[in-house]
Amino acid sequence: AWELNQHGVPHTVIADNSAGHLMQKGEVDLVIVGADRVASNGDVANKIGTYLKALAAQDNGVPFYVAVPGPTVDFRLASGAGIPIEQRAAREVSHINGRDPEGEVAEVQLVPDGSPALNPAFDVTPARLVTGLVTERGVCAASAEGLRGLYPEAAGA
Repeated sequence: AWELNQHGVPHTVIADNSAGHLMQKGEVDLVIVGADRVASNGDVANKIGTYLKALAAQDNGVPFYVAVPGPTVDFRLASGAGIPIEQRAAREVSHINGRDPEGEVAEVQLVPDGSPALNPAFDVTPARLVTGLVTERGVCAASAEGLRGLYPEAAGA
């Protein structure tokens, strides 16, 4: 939001999980997310929840762009299937810190004993859900051809 504001671009910041609802209501014109890694076919790895936002965008006809610096693209990686997904500690999901009745900070368990928790840090959004990749060299299709067009020097990678 800071960069958009600096350039006078109208924008609204929303809570992550309100995106699908707002798209259904026609209140979202465009989605722009970042990426931690892009495969040579245009598949995108980003923070968990990006894939769901891309699905909601597609279902509601909202353009879905990914802003990436060139070094984020891994031309040696054929597809997002080869991107390892970090699994973070289950305790991040099953517990939370808060204050007890005496005002002391305490950890509280949120789930019943024996309930397993999964905590993937990233997900992979298939290129077919991405309207375009926004790079320092311009915008391209989320495809091998689009990326090679912007980064011809990497075509042999």
